[in-house]
Formats: sequence, C-alpha cells, structure tokens
Amino acid sequence: MEPAFIIAAFAGGLAALALRLPPLVGFLVAGFVLNALGHEPTPALEAVADLGVALLLFSIGLKLDVRALLRREVCGTAAAHLLLSMPLLVLLLTGLKAAGLVLLHGTGWAAPLLLGFALSFSSTVFAVKVLDERSEARSLYGRLAIGVLVVQDVFAVVFITAAGTGRPEVWAPALLLLVPLAPLLRRLLDRIGHGEMQVLFGVFAALVPGYALFALAGIKGDLGALVLGALLAPAANSVPLAKAVFGLKDLFLVGFFLSIGLTAMPEPDSLGPALALLLLAPLKGALFTALFLAFRLRGRTALLAGAALGNFSEFGLIVGAGAVARGWLPEEWLAVLALAVALSFIAAAPLNARGEAVYHRLAPWLQRWERAVPLPGDRPIDIAGARAVVLGMGRVGCGAYERLRDAHGLPTVGVEHDPAAVRRLDARGYRVVEGDAADPDFWARLELSTEVELIVLAMPSGRGNIAALDGLRRVGHRAVVAGVVAHAEELDELRRRGVDEVHHMHAEAGRAIADDAVRRRMGR
Repeated sequence: MEPAFIIAAFAGGLAALALRLPPLVGFLVAGFVLNALGHEPTPALEAVADLGVALLLFSIGLKLDVRALLRREVCGTAAAHLLLSMPLLVLLLTGLKAAGLVLLHGTGWAAPLLLGFALSFSSTVFAVKVLDERSEARSLYGRLAIGVLVVQDVFAVVFITAAGTGRPEVWAPALLLLVPLAPLLRRLLDRIGHGEMQVLFGVFAALVPGYALFALAGIKGDLGALVLGALLAPAANSVPLAKAVFGLKDLFLVGFFLSIGLTAMPEPDSLGPALALLLLAPLKGALFTALFLAFRLRGRTALLAGAALGNFSEFGLIVGAGAVARGWLPEEWLAVLALAVALSFIAAAPLNARGEAVYHRLAPWLQRWERAVPLPGDRPIDIAGARAVVLGMGRVGCGAYERLRDAHGLPTVGVEHDPAAVRRLDARGYRVVEGDAADPDFWARLELSTEVELIVLAMPSGRGNIAALDGLRRVGHRAVVAGVVAHAEELDELRRRGVDEVHHMHAEAGRAIADDAVRRRMGR
C-alpha cells in the first residue's frame, strides 16, 4: 500500500468529519485527488478493497435472517423495483440520447437497456456503511434495506452468469454441500473462543470456503462470503464474531472507497453525462419509498429505507466493464459510470444523515399514503400494565428483569431488537416486545403510559444507551432511569444526561464477588 493512499484517506476522512459528513465521502474525494495527482489503483489497493467488501458481506450474513428475505415487503419490493425502474431508466436514457447525449451516439438499443439495468441496483457497501455509522442496521428500515440489497445481489449473480461474464463451472452445484457442513463450522466457531483465533476464523470462513470457493466455481465471490455468514448466523458466537471482524471490515473498506475515486477522473466530456445520471438517483429512492408504502409500511420506515437505497451500485461498474469488453458500450462510459457511482455516494450521504429532519418535513404528505393497517413489525408497541421497562435483554437485562419482577413485584416488560431472542425469551415466560430502543422510530411507535415508573438501560452498546436516553427525553417521559455501562468513561456521560442511577458492570461484579467472599469467610 502506497503511503500516499493512507495519507490521503486519513486527511479526507478528517475533512469530512469537520464538515459533519460521513468519512466515506472524504475517502471518495481523496481518491479523486489522488487520481488528479497521477496515481492509479495498485494490486495491493484492489486486494484490500476486495477484502473489505467480502468481510462486509460476511458480517451482513452473520446478522441475516434468511426467512426475512422471503417476506413480500423485501423480495416483492426488490422485484417490483427492478421491473418498474428498468423501463423508466431506459426511457430516460433514450430521451437523453435523442436530446444529443454524445456518448450514446452510434450505440444500439442494447446500450440504454444495459445502463438501465446497471443503474437500477443500489450499493450494498454504501448502504450498510451508512447504517452501521448510525447504529441502525438492526432497525426495521435498516433490515428492510439490507434485505432488498441481498435480493439484488442474487439478481446480479443471475445476470453475470447469463451474460457469460462468469459462467459457473459444471461442479458449481456441489457448493450446496456447504449446507450440511455448516453445523460443523458453527460447532467449531462456538468452541474456538474469543481473541485472535476468532478473528482468524472469520477471515478464513469469509475468504476460503466463502469468497475463494465460490469464485473458483465461477460464481460471484462476494456472494460466497455472504452465504458463509448466513450459514454461521445460528451459531451462539455469531454476534461476537461479527463484532470481532467489524474493525477489520471498516479499515479495508477505506480501500474500496479510494479505489472508486481512483477509477476515473472527472473530465469535461464525462462530467455532464455523470451529472445527468445523478439526477436519476432521487427517482430510485422515491420509487423504493412508494413501493414500501404499498407494502403497508409506515411513512417514516418507507422514506428512510428508500433513502438508504437511493444511490447507484458498484455493480454498475461490473456491468459497464463487461459491456465495454463486448463492444456494446463505448469505453468512455466506464469513466461516466464510475463518476456517477461516486457522486451518488457523495449526494446520498448527507441525505441519509438528515433522514429524520427530512421525514418530519414530509410526514404530513407521507402519512396520507399509509395503509390503515401497517405490517406487524411497524405497528404501535403496546406495553399496557407495565411499571418497569428494561431496554436490552442480554444477560444483564435479563438479570434486571428477573429482579424487578420477582424481588420487587413490578410488572415488567423487556425490549429486545433480535427477533430470535424475543421468541426464545417469550417461550421462557418473559414479557418481551421486539424493538430497537436506539432507533428513534421505536419511541415514535411506543405507547408509553404514565404508569411506567422505572426504565433500565441495559443495552451492550454505550452509544445505543445514549440514543435510547435521547429518545426517551424527546417523548417527555419522567420515569426514574437507571443505566449499566461497560466502560468507565460512559459513567459521566450518562450522569450528565440526567440518568438517576448508573453502574459500571465490571466494578459492580468485583464488589459483589468481594462481598460474597467476606460473608462466606465470616460465616465459617
């Protein structure tokens, strides 16, 4: 890796943060600056970029509920968007050709069709990165957006295969053997423990039986990483594994965003067409929003999911490269597509960051298009009769729930974002509702009565607890709030925000052990 790449990426990320933009915007701009200075993508940078994308899709798979992909609001939206957006984009591109777009002169009917197909896809890398930075990948709208992106990835594999750019080998069906082998991998993951071996296992699973094996079979390697993640998702240690590879994934993705900027430099003859294509990106987001509303989602969910998908995909570059190689598109279109993808990221990043503000301005209009009976996962959350609420039903949350219910006799409700955990706890007799308390939409749907006297912040993420506290304050509820933190520096932060009782879990555990040991010694 050239030192110039690292310096430019770091400087670009700092500049983006100073402007209150996501760092990825700075990485993209850094790529353009490096391009202007004469730098080109190196094999090392391309390897880092590929590794980042593979780990990203692997981490998505680790959190993926495959059954959710079969829901109408996911696969139905993805299919309907493709069927509706392609003709629309083809018509617009044909209109641009008739209006005198030079780069389309001399091309046949296949050029607008290919471009329309390529531009109908949204970027998995961009959307998941933005959702991770906002800690909303587990929110309802985040799960919907990721589900649509996964279905789009399947469409992409079908296209690449049909177009002959990656025809599978005759033995490719043997990859189905990974399904019966998955329990062995999950058992290995659960026995391997934590630390460097867990990280190494994740990299191995994503890149060897995932990326490399699928690529060897003539299938998109990124899809292999996603599939391996999904096969490992039921393992008990899948969540810790996702956290373990999180830092690696973010670091390597810097190379991906740099490589996008390095692919093409804005030229006078490519900037105009790229800007014209950029005008189509808001139409994509609007169409996604309309389809989500048609599938009985509320206006806020539909708008935020549509905004996350309102960009162009790096898949467009793959289609463009294949079309140029076959003479279906002029070579100049590769630069136009690269620039359009990069510009769509830059334009979409601040829009996603201000999604809540945009929704509040459009809420009266969006609510007119909402269905009378929304989907179960998007309906108001009823906790009638509860006097205590525990946010986060992990080990600490379950302990707090049981103590409030059994020792103090308080009717208690737990809140948990993981549907599988909700089903498991419900079967054990807990009263638990599904929801992400770090998601502002949770507080918009929660019917919080004055009967609730106590709220416990027991989520594992400090940022999540702070976001939940902010949501609670926005609805103006005056219950007593207690919080548990994993890091000492979070104590003062929660206290400054008005939490009544804050405890450091490790310090409290140490004191409890010491007290119990002393009582046992004195009782001898």
